[in-house]
Parts: sequence; structure tokens; C-alpha cells
Amino acid sequence: MADAVGTHRARYRRILAFAARAFVQLWWFELVLPRLGLASVADRGRDRRMLRLVRRFRDLAVGLGGLMIKVGQFLSSRLDVLPPEITTELAGLQDEVPAVPFAQIRSAAEAELGMPLERAFASFDPVPVAAASLGQAHRAVLTAADTADTGLEHVIVKVQRPGIDAIVATDLAALRRVARWAQRIRLVRDRMDAPGLAEEFAQTSREEIDYLHEAAGAERFAECFRDDPQVSAPAVVWERTARRVLTLEDVTAIKINDTDALRAAGIDPAEVAVLFARVMLDQVFTHSFVHADPHPGNIFVTPLADPAGPAWRLAFVDFGMMAEVPDNLRAGLRTLVIAIASRDGHGLVEAAKQIGVLLPTTRTAELERALGVLFARFGGMGIHELRDVDPRELADFGAEFGRTVRSLPVQFPEQMLLLIRAVSLTSGLCSALDETFNIWVPVEPYADRLLRDQTGGLLRDLGAQTLSNAGALWRLPARVDDALDRLDAGTLAFDVSGLEGRLDRIIRVAYRVVSAVLFSGMLVGGVLLLASVPPLGIVLMCASAIPLLHAVFGRR
Repeated sequence: MADAVGTHRARYRRILAFAARAFVQLWWFELVLPRLGLASVADRGRDRRMLRLVRRFRDLAVGLGGLMIKVGQFLSSRLDVLPPEITTELAGLQDEVPAVPFAQIRSAAEAELGMPLERAFASFDPVPVAAASLGQAHRAVLTAADTADTGLEHVIVKVQRPGIDAIVATDLAALRRVARWAQRIRLVRDRMDAPGLAEEFAQTSREEIDYLHEAAGAERFAECFRDDPQVSAPAVVWERTARRVLTLEDVTAIKINDTDALRAAGIDPAEVAVLFARVMLDQVFTHSFVHADPHPGNIFVTPLADPAGPAWRLAFVDFGMMAEVPDNLRAGLRTLVIAIASRDGHGLVEAAKQIGVLLPTTRTAELERALGVLFARFGGMGIHELRDVDPRELADFGAEFGRTVRSLPVQFPEQMLLLIRAVSLTSGLCSALDETFNIWVPVEPYADRLLRDQTGGLLRDLGAQTLSNAGALWRLPARVDDALDRLDAGTLAFDVSGLEGRLDRIIRVAYRVVSAVLFSGMLVGGVLLLASVPPLGIVLMCASAIPLLHAVFGRR
């Protein structure tokens, strides 16, 4: 027990030590050097420094395992707050770690199920199918009694790594503390809500280590596609499922990206791409429940022998990371449609606020200007026209617009990021299956249907806006007349609190300038006296640190 506590403390300290070194680097290069007039020095090697820092984090994540690999994968999706060089470097972080010895897996599974494995299963393969940082999967065969009850025989059993709860708790405690540190840095605070990000990640992590949550997700996904013979999800064996053990029907078959095996089975990869895209878009637009991790290891293509039905179907696995489209996001997307229909940059900003994309510190005027550029270039194009635009032009514009958005304190909610991740993985996988695949082809009917469904609401909202504008115009003469009367009576007041605040800031800056001058004078004087009167020189040099600290860290 004492050894485990010591190990967790060492892990906690190692995470904090890495974060502290990163913050010191950030403080020195991004805050201190620019204030000393050395901004060019800080700018010169920024890209190299950031890449070195990300690579050191990769090494830390691979060495520690646990949630650290998940942190890297989570950050790789944060295109809203991190530049593409960092997200690309983190995107390759794979959740593959050495397998836990089978004796430990056996002990953990038996403790959770409350019986020996020989009694729970007819057979249990000690060699794992896959090993990840939070758990690993083994093939097994159900007993004759369970097979009779469920109609299943071959299953996959996921077992959590022993002690993973304590590791997750340690990692989350460290991450929350790092987030609090980050929030004290204005450069970070103005760009992101670090504690909010930490809590989003904590919620996702807690759900991922609760296999009952994943089992419920699998059943809900299967219910969504109950009437689609070309889509399936593994059945849950609830009699052999608990919080740390999950038993599912074994639906493994041809990996969706194994084009050679698909062709050998007589299946056209291009047709697979079309169906896969359609199924993912159905999840987004129809069911509002989306598999957010559709990488090749989580989707299989199963050939079928029934001549009366389809020749093959898609089977999805791993429902630990699912995205929902909540009511506020649906309402925000509806507002988004209205704004796009009227090319209204301000309306788009309001939609972003509704969705929760904008932080309180966001200067919406800058965002509205960026959206104006977007509308000017692509706003008048329909989906057919966008489909014909040179993909390189779209990529270049997307990169430029991404830089603009990242320069603002914009932060996407977790559910929206999961949706973006799902769509991105879908597009990439479909392109790998069919080089000529165009994502706009399957998107078009869904977009058309959304616009048709929203037509009634769109007209009502536009009508309400028109009435609101008419009311404002009707009240305008009376308000102008009232203002003139108050001006004549000498009762018209102006709020100058903002001006007073600016004057206070100017005074504080002046004080900091005086501190900087004092620092320079004391430091130079100390250096000059060091040769003739060493004690006095040393005292002056040490004392110069006081005005330096005020100049650098004084209240703005």
C-alpha cells in the first residue's frame, strides 16, 4: 500500500515538474524578454521551442501511460486553441502500451465479476487482442448456459488495468493544478479557459473508465440503426458486464481500411466509403448521437452470406467516446443557419455565443471582420459550387481562417469538438478507401434537408427580426426628442467610468516605467561599484531585483 502511494506521489510530482518547466519557459520567452525589448529574440526560435516541448511531452506521455496519452490525444483535437504544428505532432500519439500480465488481469476480472474465470466463461484467451493505457481486451467463449440465454458464443472481454482508478485520480489532480497555474498567466487566460478544459477532459475520462457507460452507449447506438441491415453494433452480455469488465459480442472481421482484404472478399472499397460516410452523417443529422472515435481499428466490414439481404455490413465497436448534440447546440446551429442565409456576421457571433464557443474576453468586432472575409469569398456559393472549388484553395483559406480564429479567445465546447473530430476522421478514412471520394456528395442531401426543415423557423425568426427593427425605427424619433429635452434641461449624464479605468492603467504603467528606470540605475551603479566597493556594489545589484519584479509583474 505504501509503495503504491509513493508511486502515485512520484507520478504527480513528475507531471507537475514537467508543467513547471514549461511555464518557466513560457514566462521567460513570452513575457520577460518582450518587456526587456528582446521580442525579436523570443520570436526567432518560438517554433523550435514549441516542437521540442511537445516532443518532451510525448516522451512523458508514453513513459507514464494512464491519462497522459489521453491528454495528448485530447490536445491534438484542440485546433481552436493550439497551432497545427502542435496538434499534428500530438495526433500520432497512439494508445498502445505493453500488456498487463494475465495473472493481474485474471485477478481484476474475477474480483469484479465475483467468480473465477473458469466459471464465468467456457474459455478465456490469456493473450490480449489489444492493450491500451486504461484496459485491455481478450477473446473468450461463453458458457453453454449463457449461450442459451443470449444466443451468443464468441465474445470480447474488456478488463480495466488494475489500479487504473488511482492513476486516473492522480493524473486528474495534477492536471487540475496545472490548469490553475495556467489560468494565472494572462497570455493563457485571454486565449482559453484552462480549468474548463481540465473539467471537460475529466468528465470524458470518467465516462471512458466506466464500462457500464460504454455498454449503454453500445445499446443506444444499436437502437439508432435497428432498421438498417448494413449497420451493426455488438450486443452487450450484461450477465458478464460490470463497471470494470465489459463483455461484448465478437464482431471483429475485415478492418475497414484493409482494401486488399475487402477486394479479396469481393467488396468494393469505394462502396464502403459511401456507406460509411452516410452512416456517420446519419449519426450527426438524424440521431444526434455520434461515434467520436471512428478510426480503422473501431470499424469492421463483415461479409454476409444471406442472398436475400445485403452482401456486407459495417460493425462499429468501442463506444467509450460518444458525442451528443444537445439542445443548446441544436439551437445554436439553427441560429447559425439563419445567419449564414442572411450573410450576417453579427448573427454568426450570436450563434457562437449560444453554442458556447466565445469566451467572455472575446473581441467580437475582430471575429465579425474575419467572418466578413469568409462570406465575401464563399458566402454566395451553394454546396454544388463549393464542391467544385479547388481543394487547395479551400485548404489555404481554412489554414488562414484557422490562424485568425486561434488569435482570438475562442474555445469550442467538448461535444462540438468531438463532432469535428468524427467528421475529420470520416473524411480521411473515406479518402483512403477511394481517392476520388468527395465529402460534399454525401453531405449535400443532409444540408438540403436541414434547410428545408428549418424554413418555417427561419421565416418566423426573420419576421421577428423585421418587426424588432421596425419597432426600433418607430421609437427612434421619440428617443431623440427625449435626449434633446434632457440636454436642454442639463440632466443628460455621461458614463466616464471606462475613461477613469484607462487613466488608472496609464498611471500604473508610469509607475512600472519608473521601476524599470530604478532597476537599470541600481544595476549599473552596482556593477560600477563592484570593483572599488564590493559590499555596496553587491547590495545595489541585489536590491535592483525589487524594482525589476515590480516592473515585470506589477499590476496592469
